[in-house]
Parts: sequence; C-alpha cells; structure tokens
Amino acid sequence: MTDADPPVLVLAPTGRDAHVAATLLGEERIATQTCGDLTDVVASLDMAACAILTEEALFSSNRQALADWIAAQPPWSDFPFILLTRRGAEPKVHLTDLLGNVSVLERPFHPATLVMAVRSAHRARRRQLEARAYLEERERSAERQTLLIRELHHRVKNTLATVQALLGASSRSATSVEAFYTSFSARVISLAKTHNLLTEDYWQQAPLRDMLMNELGPYNDSEESRIVLDGPRVDLVGDLAVPTGMAIHELTTNAAKHGALSVPEGRIRISWTVEKTADHQVLCLDWIERGGPPTEPPTRKGFGSTLLQRVLKVQCQAELAFDYQPAGLHFSMRAPLPEKRIVPAY
Repeated sequence: MTDADPPVLVLAPTGRDAHVAATLLGEERIATQTCGDLTDVVASLDMAACAILTEEALFSSNRQALADWIAAQPPWSDFPFILLTRRGAEPKVHLTDLLGNVSVLERPFHPATLVMAVRSAHRARRRQLEARAYLEERERSAERQTLLIRELHHRVKNTLATVQALLGASSRSATSVEAFYTSFSARVISLAKTHNLLTEDYWQQAPLRDMLMNELGPYNDSEESRIVLDGPRVDLVGDLAVPTGMAIHELTTNAAKHGALSVPEGRIRISWTVEKTADHQVLCLDWIERGGPPTEPPTRKGFGSTLLQRVLKVQCQAELAFDYQPAGLHFSMRAPLPEKRIVPAY
C-alpha cells in the first residue's frame, strides 16, 4: 500500500482488538483510522478503503445511519466490510445482511489472515473507484458529444444563413452571370478560409492575425512593408470569427478595386488592441489605408458595407465607423469578445 491509499477504518471499542489490528496493519504500511463509535465510521466511509468492525460494536450501536449509507451507495459502489466475531459463534445473519459485502474473521485471528483480508478489500474498493472514474468519463463524453452536436447545428445554421445572404447580395449587385460568379465564388472562398481556421483549432477559435493574412497576404510585397499588422494574439470564437472574416474579405476587395491595394504604392496598416471593461473584453481594430487614390464617401451602399452593418453590428453588437478621408479609408471596429466555450479534451 502507499501513503495515497485511503485508510482502513477500525471500530473495536472494547478490548485490544483495535490496537492489535492497527499494529498489524501498520507493520504492513497499511494506513488505519480508529473510530470511537459507529457515527464516526459512517462519517468516514466515503473516504475509506474498507472498515473493520467487531460484532459487539454493532450490537451496542444504533445501526440505522449505517444501513441508510449502505442503501444509498451508487451503482458502482459495494463497500467492503470485515466483521470480527467470537470464536465458535455463528455470525449473526442480520448483521451480515446489513453489511452486504462482508468478510467474517473469527478471533483470535492469524495476523496474515487479517492482512490478506484487508488487501483483498483494498483491491475491491480500488476497482470500484476505477469503475466510477470510467462511468464519469463516459458521462462527460456524452455531455461533450451533446455540446458538440449543438455547436454543429448552430454553426451550420449560421453558415447557411450567411451563404444565403451572400447569394442574394451578389445576385442583386452583379451586372452579368460572370460578374455574379466571380463575386459569389470569392466570398464563399473567404468564408471557407475562416471555417478552415476554426476547424483546425480544437477549441473552435480562429487567430485574428491569420485571418488577416489569409486575405491580405497575396497583396504584400517582398519586404512585407505594404501590409502592416500590429496587435497582440487574439483568438476569435466562431460567432465573431465568421462575420469578422467576411468583413475582412469585403474590406480587402474594396481596397483592391478602389483603395490602397489598387495601386502599387498603396499601403494598409491594421492595428488592434483588447480593452478590458467591468463586464467583458472588447476588440478594438483600426484599418487604415494610405497611398491609394483619393477616397470619398460612396454614393450608394454596397454589399460590403451592408454586411458589416447588419452582421457585425446586429449579430456581434459591434460599433463601426467609416471615415472616408482623402488620404484613404479609415475603418474602426469595437466588438465585445464572447466568452470562450471551453470543451474538455478527451
């Protein structure tokens, strides 16, 4: 036995039985705990390996609390007892029936007999605790599976709604079948990239920096000075990552068509921080374009700005601002960071 093993309870209030049992087991490095009465035994059963009880101790005690504890054991538990009886006397059936999983030893007993009985009880209790751990793990696995299925349903529903919005907006803004195909395909690919980042991570989070580089990386120069990213590591959960990824795609597309990425000398700097408030954390992001054609407020609202306003503002409770400076677009976003849904690892 080791020091980490739970103790053997000993209830033998008369004679030398308690001292003898504790001494014999102590020589075998088996921890014991001597109890003063049956109430002490019942209070300690949950943290014990087994219990050694004398017949006379049970006779002289109110056994109802012990009977209630034994009856209330969970299905995996069958607590082992060792009942010490007098030589030549038949064990009382009502006592053995009460204890259930009981080994009967006559006194005086051989030291090795007691030690073997206790070791056997220890092994039995250890296997019961292993069964409990196995059942608890199965229950946790079932809970995780239920959580993941619910998350999958939620994610698929949101994704289908996003695709439907992309389809409708792309068809309304397209002037030809080819234009529709090009814009719709690009937006679906951007959505797929964000989902790839989410599914590659066990915790279903996408790094903001990777999302930005997925869209902007192809526009960078060899010195990596055209696209500047400045901010700490921030991992976005799916509810914020998907709309943010779509917004990054729309901003990148707009910059490539009309803004800083439409000319070789154009530059984009994206910086972000995380602010802590009393209730939650807030992602603060600034997208600043410089070196492109002079900008001015659009005459009509396109799909990109509609997406940012409807999805980010409504779904993510984000605060958005567009500043169409002549030097280049300045887009800013403040979005509460949802609490991370932690799924225990298998």
